Amino acid sequence: MKPWHFYLVGDFNLESRIKKTSFHILNNLRTPSFHLFSHLILLIIFMFSFSRDVSCQEVIEFQDAFTVANIHVDVTAKTASAAREEALASGEEEAFNSLLKRLTMRIDYNRLPKLNGQEIASYVQDFGVSNEKNSEIRYLADLTYRFKPEDVRQLLRENEVDFAETISKPLLILPVYQVAGAVSLWDDPNSWRKAWMELFNIKKAKIRTRVSGLVPMVFGKGDLTDISLISAELAVKGDKQRIFAVAKRHKVRAVLVVFASLGSTAEGLKELEITVLRHNQNKSETLYTTRIRAKKDEGIGALLSRSANETVLKIEDLWKAENLLRFESTGVMAAVLPIKNLKEWVDAKKRFEKVAVIESIDLILLSRTEVRINIHFIGENKQLKLALAQIDMELYREQGSWTVKLQKPKKTLTKQSVDQE
Repeated sequence: MKPWHFYLVGDFNLESRIKKTSFHILNNLRTPSFHLFSHLILLIIFMFSFSRDVSCQEVIEFQDAFTVANIHVDVTAKTASAAREEALASGEEEAFNSLLKRLTMRIDYNRLPKLNGQEIASYVQDFGVSNEKNSEIRYLADLTYRFKPEDVRQLLRENEVDFAETISKPLLILPVYQVAGAVSLWDDPNSWRKAWMELFNIKKAKIRTRVSGLVPMVFGKGDLTDISLISAELAVKGDKQRIFAVAKRHKVRAVLVVFASLGSTAEGLKELEITVLRHNQNKSETLYTTRIRAKKDEGIGALLSRSANETVLKIEDLWKAENLLRFESTGVMAAVLPIKNLKEWVDAKKRFEKVAVIESIDLILLSRTEVRINIHFIGENKQLKLALAQIDMELYREQGSWTVKLQKPKKTLTKQSVDQE
């Protein structure tokens, strides 16, 4: 399907679009009826009033890939002001380096630009402080930094480092541990699950969601309900009914069963064989399998902790590889967005603005039942479809035409349940 070719192009501002679109609504209805014309004028007036009031409506909040939170600082200096200044500078540097690693693959970490404090400061949009405490010589706080997206993107492109921004839907992690043939999931002890909990600093009955990279991870409570829904054996077996039941309870659409089996090498060193299985409504698949051998004099606890961290990085890398922004490949897609009211179009507009692979949207036609748009995007159709799915928008082709459909989001991540690094 070729892009729509009308005269309505330009910025992505709702009010200016509505002014320009009124001509095309009338033109497409092709009626001289003054009565119909008057109703359309009233509709346009309603659109203006709605667009001004929409900020008061409840809108969907998405995680920002360029915000780095929970940077803990603890600095002692000669004076309180000196300690604070040093803490903010070190926190800024830590947050910036965390951001660059969040967006890029491990293979490119050694190619990331090295900037001094003054250079890093130019990329900061703003920052926030919480849990602030100080004395005459000491300063403690938790810092949150927001960085300038366009400037960071330009920095990475100038250094020819590939990067991704698309944030996946939350995944429920089920760490299953096997020792001497016995498997455990919710059982205590499960040293493998404990390693994951400690890695993300998840305390019992407290925060159970980890968001630091591009793949948010959710962990079950391990209470009687979780235990009744799925066992270690059924998780490894891939029992779809049980897996989807526990997924529904934790409001996620995909589950990762991270199965670790402890064994020994011929040299007598401990070794973990790790298999990561992914389950969603469409399919079940093995993401990857690996073996991690203990280092000399490394205990089982240390091996499990290192392996959990390595598994997280691998999962992140697989997601980034699938969503790297390919600036050398661009496309434009004509699509129809069915709507029931103007509020749905405003909702869709806000979601589109969060999709990294979308460069711009041309609004071609706005009516009561549908919006026709041209989507200018980076990469291939498959990548655009995947990115839209993460913000609850389904892209599909039917009879040669592309349709974007709004889906009701599942509110999994909240300000109370998010644990960002």
